[in-house]
Amino acid sequence: MFDLDQLSAADARGAEAADAPLMQVRDLEFWYGAKKVLHGVTFDLRRRECLAFIGPSGCGKSTVLKCLNRMQDEVRGARHAGRILFDGQDVHGADVDPPLYRRRFGWVAQKPNPFAWSVYENIAYGARLHGVVPEGEMDAHVQACLEAADLWKEVRDRLDISGLDLSGGQQQRLCIARALSTKPEALLMDEPCGSIDPVATAHVEALIQGLKRRLAVVVVTHNMEQAKRVADRVAFFRLGELREIGETRQVFEAPQDAFCAGYLRGDYG
Repeated sequence: MFDLDQLSAADARGAEAADAPLMQVRDLEFWYGAKKVLHGVTFDLRRRECLAFIGPSGCGKSTVLKCLNRMQDEVRGARHAGRILFDGQDVHGADVDPPLYRRRFGWVAQKPNPFAWSVYENIAYGARLHGVVPEGEMDAHVQACLEAADLWKEVRDRLDISGLDLSGGQQQRLCIARALSTKPEALLMDEPCGSIDPVATAHVEALIQGLKRRLAVVVVTHNMEQAKRVADRVAFFRLGELREIGETRQVFEAPQDAFCAGYLRGDYG
């Protein structure tokens, strides 16, 4: 049986650290040029949970997601205020190397975007680039990542074909396997099921359920039923504000914020 511990760097932490949040976001504000898009966002991300970001389009969900791993650094004219801590360290501190910091995260986009290389190299490239495993252990590492993404049995005899030759759902699982190849401590997923069919969506949701036992997973989704199925907690955003965050069942059954209640009723979207 494949053990997800093989892919998680977080399990090396001591028991004391395991009780603390993996990330702490405090009073996060963000601007694209003169336009302010986030307003005082504050929340914690636990080490082993799936936290779903929900809310209408344009409410700031993806912006927050990209702030977590500093993907927004490359956006011209973008700036932030507030603090983001990872294991208690300010991620914008002078001693933080952004590329090394981003390696602590896996990223899965809405549209499957495998490299135009072999299935094998889609996984091996990042692990090799970052020195995650010795080259002599690469075959086992590639297999472990593909097994974690529930793709190994479908491609084990076709590791040399291009990732682009897989079906859409398989491509997305390959992207998940690729995201796991650098042994991240958190997995960020921006509408990972937005462009795949229901069968492939069920595969991805099952993967999230398994991965959150070892990793922190943050999922942006517009599918409320999906949020109910996979998330331990949900965070509702509106107009750049985090209006409500809580355990999934509590938020869906008894939301405290009027805008959140209206959104969940389908009053607006």
